[in-house]
This record gives sequence, C-alpha cells and structure tokens, in this order.
Amino acid sequence: MRRLKPSSLARLGLCLALLAAGPAVAQVAPAAAHADFAGQPASPEARSLADWVVGTGDTRGLPFVIVDKIEARVFAFDASGRLVGSVPALLGLARGDDSVPGIGSRRLADITPELRITPAGRFEAGFGRNLAGQDILWLDYDGALSLHRVATGNLAERRPQRLATASALDNRISYGCINVPADFFDDVILPLLSPADGIVYILPELRPLGDPISLAGPGTR
Repeated sequence: MRRLKPSSLARLGLCLALLAAGPAVAQVAPAAAHADFAGQPASPEARSLADWVVGTGDTRGLPFVIVDKIEARVFAFDASGRLVGSVPALLGLARGDDSVPGIGSRRLADITPELRITPAGRFEAGFGRNLAGQDILWLDYDGALSLHRVATGNLAERRPQRLATASALDNRISYGCINVPADFFDDVILPLLSPADGIVYILPELRPLGDPISLAGPGTR
C-alpha cells in the first residue's frame, strides 16, 4: 500500500486568504477563468475556491475534488474545472477543522466522539486499499483519512439512509473519512482520478475563509 505525504493545511490557508482578498484575486486569476458547476447548486465558498483553483492552476493539470463540510457535499471536477459530479457526503461526527496529532494510529474504539473530525486542508490524493482490501482514495495515509464508498457495516448508523435525506443535518456520523454513495465512487471518482490521482480540498467549517490555517496534525478515520 502506497504512502502519501500529508498536505500542508497552510497551503489551503493561502488559497482561502487570497479568496477573501477580493480585488487581489483578480490580479492572480484571469476574470474569465471560472469553474463550471454545470448548473448545480453550491455554496459561495465552494464556488470561490473552485474558481481560484481553475484561475491559478493550483492542481498542475490534475482533476480535483472540493468537500464542503457545512453543506455536507462533494464536488468532483476534471482538470479544466468542469463539474463531473456532485453528491451528498457523510463526514466526521464532530465539527472542527483540525484533528488531534496521532489520531490515525489510534484504535477506533479509542476515538471518542469529540475526536471524530474531518480536517480542513489541501490533500494530494491517490488510490490505495484499506485493511479490508477495498479500494479507497487516500488523502492522508498516515492519518488514515480517505474518501470511500459509504460504509454499511454498522446498521444502527443508517449511513445510506442519511445520505438519502434532503437535509445535511444528519450527515455527521463518520470517524472523519468522507463517505460517498458507492455508484458515485465507482462511476465518478475512480475513472476521474485513477489515471493520475488528483487534489482534494476540504473547506473549513469553523474558521472564516480568510484565516490562515496551520498544520495541526494528520487526519482521522
């Protein structure tokens, strides 16, 4: 199983600081450079970040994914910034933008509810397999943070049912990983990112967009 270098959250902080700068962004990204959301609804924060990614070429020609934690939604774009697909997602039970250092090496039984956070950041993602042999998209291997098909092992958690509701209020249940519908993973994520991997951006939910984000530790599960 391949190890991935954890991305610096500070880089996402720079992205978000530029977004908050207003006119300064126009000097960095041409006015005509916009992501194409194909008419799908999205928050202003997700749209601004997608435009910044396209305008600056931050992915270096790779496809990218934006995870909006507040809306509990995933947006997948090709390298040109065209939306390929968007779905609801399940995220960490606890709200927050930083995970506890060393959380990735803990047993699930030792991860208490307040530690079940999906950290914000910019991650250079790549495919691998989990301990069960299932293919997943690793965001931070050492931190055990990934994007994968919705987990269905614990029936009491009702994860598929949570994804199916119209509200985002019941989408907080995971140990930190991003759960998406199986058909979205198979039909969008796999063919889009498997040729050359890609970049995943997870928006903060507690910090203002313009605040710098420092590296606070690896992800969780």
